[in-house]
Amino acid sequence: MDFSIASILTLDGVTNGAIYALLAMATVLLFAVTRVIFIPQGEFVAFGALTLAILQTNQVPGTVWLLLIMTAVATLLEVVHGIRRGAPAARWLRAAAQTAAYPVAISLLTIWAAPQGFPLWVQALLTLALVTPFGSLVYRLAYESLADATVLVLLIVSVGVHFALTGLALLFFGAEGFRNPSFWDERFSIGALTLSGQAVIIFLASAALIVMLFLFFERSLYGKALRATAVNRLGARLMGISSTNAGRLSFTMAAFIGALSGLLIGPTTTIFYDSGFLIGLKGFVAAVFAGLSSYPLAAVGALGVGVLEAFGSFWASAFKEVIVFTSILPVLLWRSLRDPHSDEE
Repeated sequence: MDFSIASILTLDGVTNGAIYALLAMATVLLFAVTRVIFIPQGEFVAFGALTLAILQTNQVPGTVWLLLIMTAVATLLEVVHGIRRGAPAARWLRAAAQTAAYPVAISLLTIWAAPQGFPLWVQALLTLALVTPFGSLVYRLAYESLADATVLVLLIVSVGVHFALTGLALLFFGAEGFRNPSFWDERFSIGALTLSGQAVIIFLASAALIVMLFLFFERSLYGKALRATAVNRLGARLMGISSTNAGRLSFTMAAFIGALSGLLIGPTTTIFYDSGFLIGLKGFVAAVFAGLSSYPLAAVGALGVGVLEAFGSFWASAFKEVIVFTSILPVLLWRSLRDPHSDEE
């Protein structure tokens, strides 16, 4: 291996690592706020990439029908919950309308817009708007009633949600793989390196989202509420912060990050209905490097995972996944020896 090959592999690893960084930060966010180790984060990636791919064919994506079904179930649960509590009809009707309003509106817009053949960037925005509501719906259907359960119970639920979303993706998207067109076809030569326009977009989009997340948590009231919930859920409740709303907001943000990651990675590789699992798992490995608690360390760990994957694929392509996932073992051992916990923790 000479310097030029090492440079190309490093660039490739950093490009993939930028996407893993987004997924790692989403994983840290969800665990900090809700204590959920969200294994299906990668499913949002697949949903985003496949939705855009089907919109490119001027057809209505299966995401629309899945969103409407989940919305109908969540709305029905709101009604049943309101009736059981004996709440006034106006209150639970308003809650049901709030649950259904946005998903139904964006689904109808997508049904109208899909055959129109809009430009790629318009379809990308429509994809983000369509996939993002899945976050709050998944939380509402799978986690909200178990918000005070143990981490182990929530992890088991996450496994079930992963299999459910994977099966639904196969049903609504089919087994065929898709590769999306690049958002920018320009190429730049830097010595022995050739930097594609898509890679530039990945770097810029990832950096912009990281800055926006920093400003959100540091400057906005909602961001500070999420931070308070992450530090002390009971204390946040006593201060009037709804842990339910915090959970829904954090899952909505995670779905947006996952959908954006799907748009970014779609032009670089073929995405199938189950491709999101491995992609999300690499983001999870990066989050574990950060102890599921630090956003900057998660980003650094993600870049390390990307570079390790790139060099691993060069030296032993058949074992690149094994190399990446095995790297988590010494990190877990080091953290266990450095900061031992009791069984209750």
